[in-house]
Amino acid sequence: MTLTCLIVEDEPMARKLLTQYVEKITGVKLLAALASPLAALDFLKDNDPDVLFLDVQMPEITGIGLLKILQKKPIVVLTTAYSEYAIEGYELDVTDYLLKPITFERFLKCVEKIRQTKERSLPHPAAPTIIVPAAAPENTLPEFLFVKDGTKSVRVNLADVLYIEGMKDYVRIHTPNKKITTLQSLKKLTAMLPSDEFVRVHHSYIVALKWVEEVHRDEVLINGTLVPVSDTYRPAFKEMIEERLLK
Repeated sequence: MTLTCLIVEDEPMARKLLTQYVEKITGVKLLAALASPLAALDFLKDNDPDVLFLDVQMPEITGIGLLKILQKKPIVVLTTAYSEYAIEGYELDVTDYLLKPITFERFLKCVEKIRQTKERSLPHPAAPTIIVPAAAPENTLPEFLFVKDGTKSVRVNLADVLYIEGMKDYVRIHTPNKKITTLQSLKKLTAMLPSDEFVRVHHSYIVALKWVEEVHRDEVLINGTLVPVSDTYRPAFKEMIEERLLK
C-alpha cells in the first residue's frame, strides 16, 4: 500500500527536512511540498492525498484554521514547536502530533501509525468470526463520569461508551454520537471502569463488551469500527468472551 502525502510548511528548512524524510521511506509518495495554506487549499480542490503533514503557525491562515475550513480531510499530522496545540488538534481528529525539531525516528513511527490506521479502514476479507449478541443497555453500570475537555468538565454516560483510545497523554472516548478528548491515561481510566464490562484489548484501546459486534483474532468490530487486539491483552479478553460464548 502506497501512501500519498502533502506537506504544508512555511519554513524552508523544515519543509526540506520533511521532504527528505518522505523520500527515505518506501511506499510513501510526496505529491507536493507547499509553503502556503492558501496554496494548499487550491491544491486540495483537485488532489486527494492520503496524509497531510501540516504546520500550525503559518501566515495568512494557521494550520488549525485550515483544518476548520476543509470539508473533506485526509489523515492529518500536525507539525509545530508548540505543544499547547495538541488538545485542539486532537479535537479536530488529528492522527498524530510531531513536535519540532522532528527526528527521523519519530517521523518513521508516525508513518507506521498512519499505515495501521489506513489498513484498518480497508475492507477485510471474510474470516471465521464469533458473533457476540449486542446486549441492550443496562442500568447496572455506574451511571456516569465527569472528564475534563479543554476548560470544561463533560459528563460521560458509561452506558454510551463504545471504546476508549489512548494517545500518549490523552484519551479519546468514543460514543455513538460524539468523541471526547481529555488529558488522562488509559491505566488510570481502566481502574475507574467496571472490570466486568470494560476490558483492555490493546496498549491503546479499552472496549465496552456490550457494544462488541464481532470478534476476530486480531481485532473486534464495534459500531462499524475495527479496533485492534494485541497479543499481550488477548488471553484475558478471550476468557471474557468465552464466558459469554454459546456452545
